[in-house]
Amino acid sequence: MAFFRSVSKLRSLAGQQPSLANSVRWLQMQSSTNTDLYSEMKELVPEYQERVKKLKKDHATVELGKTTLDMVLGGMRGMTALVWLGSAVDPDEGIRFRGMTIPDCQKTLPGAFPGGEPLPEAILWLLLTGKIPNKEQVDSLAQELRRRAKIPEYAYKAIDALPVSAHPMTQFSTGVMALQVESEFQKAYEGGIHKSRYWEPTYEDSLNLIARLPGIAAYIYRRIYKDGKIIPLDDSLDYGANYAHMLGFDDPETLEFMRLYISIHSDHEGGNVSSHTAHLVGSSLSDPYLAFAAALNGLAGPLHGLANQEVLRWIRNVVKEFGTPNISTEQLSDYIHKTLNSGQVVPGYGHGVLRKTDPRYTCQREFALKHLPNDPLFQLVSKIKEVVPPILTKLGKVKNPWPNVDAHSGVLLNYYGLTEENYYTVLFGVARSIGVGPQLIWDRALGMPLERPKSVTLEKLEKLAGASS
Repeated sequence: MAFFRSVSKLRSLAGQQPSLANSVRWLQMQSSTNTDLYSEMKELVPEYQERVKKLKKDHATVELGKTTLDMVLGGMRGMTALVWLGSAVDPDEGIRFRGMTIPDCQKTLPGAFPGGEPLPEAILWLLLTGKIPNKEQVDSLAQELRRRAKIPEYAYKAIDALPVSAHPMTQFSTGVMALQVESEFQKAYEGGIHKSRYWEPTYEDSLNLIARLPGIAAYIYRRIYKDGKIIPLDDSLDYGANYAHMLGFDDPETLEFMRLYISIHSDHEGGNVSSHTAHLVGSSLSDPYLAFAAALNGLAGPLHGLANQEVLRWIRNVVKEFGTPNISTEQLSDYIHKTLNSGQVVPGYGHGVLRKTDPRYTCQREFALKHLPNDPLFQLVSKIKEVVPPILTKLGKVKNPWPNVDAHSGVLLNYYGLTEENYYTVLFGVARSIGVGPQLIWDRALGMPLERPKSVTLEKLEKLAGASS
């Protein structure tokens, strides 16, 4: 019954938003009696394989766009280059998870309680199967992840071999690499498994990895910032709530924010650094542990996953400059110009694809308006949103002057007591596994080949440019 209520809600939404009816594929409308995610996948894989086979056979020469010199020199922006099943980013609408916007997910996917934020397990089910799960399926998946969550002692020892002063992301990547010792894909590949079944051990590795990441990440947090004692997993809690619990936070509001944070950071199509890195490394048949460790190392870069901590530091510098977060619009405008004139950017603004306010920013703002409307830093974030876009627009140097997801998350984390901004990228990494894992499974199920694009020399570009002028 829960599934059909969800479908009813979705049809209602489709009536309100005509574009939704076209973007939510028929797979999402199918009922399923499977509470086991693996059984669901086993039914879906042949269908998807046939779809890919048909595309290759009947439409192999269809052109997907032109490649320009600007794309080659501009970070491949706008270049269609890979398939990503879980999500797509529209420049105007933002992220859609299997065709569903964030508001759609909030209205349709099961939460921890009626009207609650989507559970990360629900997002995982949706990204992997393309179907809207019911509460029973989500609860079953939550139980399975808890069952898989046991961390071997040597993983802790590998982390402990590093100085406590090592960056949290260095420790996180090390912990993931230590878990690779138990890779089911590696064992199966060395045992001669047929390539048509590669997805099966990849599924095992991906779910094991997703299940164990909160424990690894929480241990790193407590090792660096607290007493080093491990807080055991609570078998009564869902994935997001358990992560918060193992960090040391048990306030119900904090648990709910963690559910929201993980869900909206889980996936953002395949072209971003962390997702693309996982796909690239996985295409060589490296197992999910190796691929995800590589993704984490990309996520650790200042232009990708470190952005939210840069935002909080910038906001704290604003407060430090004026001695209070309650500053005037004129004072804020002067500080923004000061930042830009020093050759820096205002962190949290702009995006490689989006051309409007990031809906991941919007849903966090709505959460803040509901739970912490009078928080001084939240009010400063709201003021920054009013002041920054007109300044950036006037300068004419950016295509998107609007806030992205990172412009808000740091302030919310700070409010709920997670004040150590160096750790924020680890949170992002835990969430991103829920998007990367499903795609690695589908890459193997669909027989995606080794990724090997063509490169050109600078001299070749100059020659091509000269020939066209």
